[in-house]
Amino acid sequence: MGCLVPFIVNTIALMVVAGFFPGFTIDGFGAAIVAGLVLTLINLVIRPLLIFFTLPLSVVTFGLFIFVINALMLMLTSAVMGEAFNMSGFGMAFLAAVVIAVLNMLMYNLFVNPLSGRKT
Repeated sequence: MGCLVPFIVNTIALMVVAGFFPGFTIDGFGAAIVAGLVLTLINLVIRPLLIFFTLPLSVVTFGLFIFVINALMLMLTSAVMGEAFNMSGFGMAFLAAVVIAVLNMLMYNLFVNPLSGRKT
């Protein structure tokens, strides 16, 4: 169940962002599920390495560089997905990364943590 919750949360967040921003497109529900899976795997494998190697830069920017890393992870997901998942550029990826971070926080605090019995 450790990877299932982030997968579901990422998939929902991707669909919400795709619904609100015209520069962020996903070709249907199936593509959103695959994109959520790819993004979850990338976040589990590559993102921790990038965060480790850019830790001094993250400290200097008070953690704001994490949004750049998240935008790069979205762009990598888009590259892996091909035409099924597109973004208009880095600016859109950065905006989507910020919105997805907010959506993830809301979903975890409103649904995941209360349902699992965790206190935050």
